[in-house]
Amino acid sequence: MADDFLTVEEAAQLLKIGRSTLYDLLRSGELASFLIGHRRRIPRSAIDDLVARLMKEAS
Repeated sequence: MADDFLTVEEAAQLLKIGRSTLYDLLRSGELASFLIGHRRRIPRSAIDDLVARLMKEAS
């Protein structure tokens, strides 16, 4: 279950984008996340949803 939630750095590495681009996706609401205390976590399912949406838009 620990792999179900990623840090900002892990999510950026997975998507092969920079942290600032990832934060832009979070701010715009294109990528879901939540806070635990002061630490932001991104559900792996949110990344999968984002990629699926982007693939659909590209086709």
